Amino acid sequence: MSGDRLSGALDFLREAERLKSTLRSGYTSTGRPESTAEHTWRLCLMALVFSEEFGDIDPLRLIKLCIVHDLGEALSGDIPAVLQTEGFDKSARERADLEVLTKALHPTKRAEILALWEEYEAASSPEAVLAKGLDKLETILQHNQGQNPADFDYAFNLDYGRKQTSAHPFLAEIRALLDEETRERAEGSKG
Repeated sequence: MSGDRLSGALDFLREAERLKSTLRSGYTSTGRPESTAEHTWRLCLMALVFSEEFGDIDPLRLIKLCIVHDLGEALSGDIPAVLQTEGFDKSARERADLEVLTKALHPTKRAEILALWEEYEAASSPEAVLAKGLDKLETILQHNQGQNPADFDYAFNLDYGRKQTSAHPFLAEIRALLDEETRERAEGSKG
């Protein structure tokens, strides 16, 4: 790797580090707000753990898609699903931020990351469809596991990401278990 290419890659990695401080709406099991980097890490772990259940897919491609799916949030942050308004194009904002974030990379690597993100957004491959479903499931899993505020809306999760989590029988199987946990958490939060 040439000096310029290495320098650009390190600059990119320094900027991407911001995901460690980009907070999401979920809470960890200790009650601390979850970061986007933490969400992405567990999403990748889910992809690794469950990859054999998805049949003939490329597990490395699945993990790459999971790694880049929220990368654009390093610049403008995350907007929780419950706060997204009609007419706001979260995807366009994240794409623009991703273009800025990757500008220091070698053009070939930059093009690869942008193409992976586009594939994820469009759900244009079996791996991207699975990544989108796992993304929703990881969020629900964290909401069920987290030490959430007293007014946390568990009912929202019962409809959240239904299309994406129905895209594969194994995703639907995980979803059924998480929906049951969600109902239990909702009941427990009432008392």
